[in-house]
Amino acid sequence: MSVGILGQKLGMTQYFDMEEGIAIPVTVVQAGPCTVTQVKTQQTDGYAAVQVGFGGIAEKNLTKPQLGHLSKSDAPPLRHLREYRLESPDDFDLGNQLTVEIFESGQLVDVTGKSIGRGFAGYQRRHNFRRGQMTHGCKNHRRPGSIGAGTTPGRVYPGTRMAGRLGGKTATVRKLQVVSVDAERNVLLIKGSVPGKPGALLSIAPSRIVGK
Repeated sequence: MSVGILGQKLGMTQYFDMEEGIAIPVTVVQAGPCTVTQVKTQQTDGYAAVQVGFGGIAEKNLTKPQLGHLSKSDAPPLRHLREYRLESPDDFDLGNQLTVEIFESGQLVDVTGKSIGRGFAGYQRRHNFRRGQMTHGCKNHRRPGSIGAGTTPGRVYPGTRMAGRLGGKTATVRKLQVVSVDAERNVLLIKGSVPGKPGALLSIAPSRIVGK
């Protein structure tokens, strides 16, 4: 468990590794700077965590309790707040700034965001079902087939894979490699794709050790 950083997905591009002679597909993320807005300890809150804020917003769009909470750390009005649990938050103080410099090239990270919403989708697109025959006389091209109803069990089991909303949910892609860190422009280049469309909010944190 370690602290992460919030950022905004900008899009995808290619990074050319001149030493290896390869082109690497990367996601460009505008990450931070984030402000430490709250430090939680075992004694005061029952668990240890650090809350960080990201993204400016007009003061009129926040409530008085929200502004009062941010004023404790002398932070400006912030749009997004996120907690990261830690074993010990002793290294953090209110008002500290977290930047992309907490990461380094080659490091593995977990990226969390909201996947792109695809609306109402059918069986083939949502669950990768196989379609029916397309030959003359067949009427089962994209239908679901049997769903188990009959004398036994006489009902449809909960969780049966059917058509419905696809995407638009929180998703995490684990163990992505940081290709490059640009501290001057607060930009991270992360190998591969991450959830969400350009402009989406992302949480980037060091990869968790399996079993923890």
